Amino acid sequence: MTQAELRLCSLLLQEHFGEIVEKVGNSLLRTGPRPLRLLVGDTGLLPDQVKKALCVLIQHNLARYEVQPRGSVEYEARSERILRILRYPRYIYTAKTLYGDPGELLVEELLLHGHLPMSCAVARVANRLTETMEDGKTMDYTEVSSTFVRLADTHFIQRCPTVPESPRDAKAPPPPAPALAIAEKDMYTVPRLSLHGKGKRRHSCDEDEEREHKAKKQKQEGGNSETPPDDGIYWQVNLERFHQHFRDQALVSAVASRMDQTSSEVVRTMLRMSEVTTASGASHTQPLSSNEIFRALPAGYNIGKQVLDQYLALLADDPLEFVGKSGDSGGGTYSVNLHKALVSLATATLESIVEERFGSRCARIFRLLLRKKHLEQKQVEDFAMIPAKEAKDMLYRMLSENLVSLQEIPKTPDHAPSRTFYLYTVNVMAAARMLLHRCYKGWQ
Repeated sequence: MTQAELRLCSLLLQEHFGEIVEKVGNSLLRTGPRPLRLLVGDTGLLPDQVKKALCVLIQHNLARYEVQPRGSVEYEARSERILRILRYPRYIYTAKTLYGDPGELLVEELLLHGHLPMSCAVARVANRLTETMEDGKTMDYTEVSSTFVRLADTHFIQRCPTVPESPRDAKAPPPPAPALAIAEKDMYTVPRLSLHGKGKRRHSCDEDEEREHKAKKQKQEGGNSETPPDDGIYWQVNLERFHQHFRDQALVSAVASRMDQTSSEVVRTMLRMSEVTTASGASHTQPLSSNEIFRALPAGYNIGKQVLDQYLALLADDPLEFVGKSGDSGGGTYSVNLHKALVSLATATLESIVEERFGSRCARIFRLLLRKKHLEQKQVEDFAMIPAKEAKDMLYRMLSENLVSLQEIPKTPDHAPSRTFYLYTVNVMAAARMLLHRCYKGWQ
């Protein structure tokens, strides 16, 4: 982890959770997995404070724990998950765009609390929506719960792992930490709940205090407080599914700008058909036949089967290879090449940044290096048709910014400069990582 990432993670923890959580999180980020005893010594906090801070981090999936072979429990911060806090507004806006106000508030509540039971989340959102309505109108629980089910069906939210129920020997000592697990088939299964009710408006401060006093008194007396019907079943936001949606939107926009709207709609249909069945890290979507794609096209696109086949052939023959043909059954089977598409989008972003910062001539040299892979300085001058002095200056400027790299290929073992080839090249992954690092610096 770079210093910029560490600093940004610390700032995010401090802004959202306070100084104590930031101290504990920063200690874990700097030193790696540690037991509770060392955390207390490193932070200088009280053991209870460290335990509560760890509870907050685990509640929000910002830290995890692991039982070691000797029985101790070590805690580890999840830096990549902490950095995702920057995208919380985008997750919430996407949920609003796809599922309206109930979807927006459901995702916001889950992000705000880390994880919640369905009944609790539905009640909170119904109350918040009722607050925004005119007097006399209320939000029904059934409408919010139906949006909750739709979010689960499209995998935007998922169930949290739980402690599996298994018989344990009464004489055996309890484990130092519970092992959480959940079956993949149950991850998006919504329990059948009969949630009936309507959202409630906030009362005055006096009424709130009186109600809280009654609730505390009933709890102390062991009153018959009802257990929620979904007690023990918690839900969290599936961030990977949101990232998959962002990726799909970027691919559709790229196809629309390169070809036309109909081509982008064909790609959108392919991505929509395989969005739930394709893993977030897969390199290709599931193969789909031409007939399946034709039946799944939106009703507004009145294109024939032959026209669709022509569009699919055009997409498969495109040099960017966003869509690949993988077979001839069912009129031909096609899949979206996610890996190549993302590399093309990253490369296009790099080209745009080079052109904005250094001008069109530098961008011409950059694109030339991307296409030819390795070139000497004289070859760059000839292919780009740029005078030697200007080409040399532009190459050195991009080299100093780590946008291009220089590779030495010696003719002899002594690496003498006169008997060594100096080739310029572009390492797309290294350049993208460098720009990401600069973005982290810009957030601070």
